[in-house]
Amino acid sequence: QVQLVQSGGGLVQPGGSLRLSCAGSGRSFSSYTMGWFRQAPGKEREFVTAIDWSGRGTYYVDSVKGRFTISRDNAKNTVYLQMNSLKPEDTAVYHCAAEPLGTYYSANYRYWGQGTQVTVSS
Repeated sequence: QVQLVQSGGGLVQPGGSLRLSCAGSGRSFSSYTMGWFRQAPGKEREFVTAIDWSGRGTYYVDSVKGRFTISRDNAKNTVYLQMNSLKPEDTAVYHCAAEPLGTYYSANYRYWGQGTQVTVSS
């Protein structure tokens, strides 16, 4: 069993930055592909980015490429999402997830974080 606890998020002005963290429990954490998804009001959960167990493979949705960076520290059982040049359309609840049950970009993961609100507004 893996528990994921998220931190970070909040309110930021357009062009600003935020960093989200996702801390996992369990010895298997370092073996999991990890993903970040987001869900805006009235919309379906959307893939944002994922990282493989080694940290060498990273994947991004086109809308965040060049602005967001996913990374992980397996010694700390933590995955990070650094978000720069934030836009109002990035406003959503962000969820981390561990162990995809299908493709890394589908919202079908075994474990999920509790979600954290990111609001980009002036």
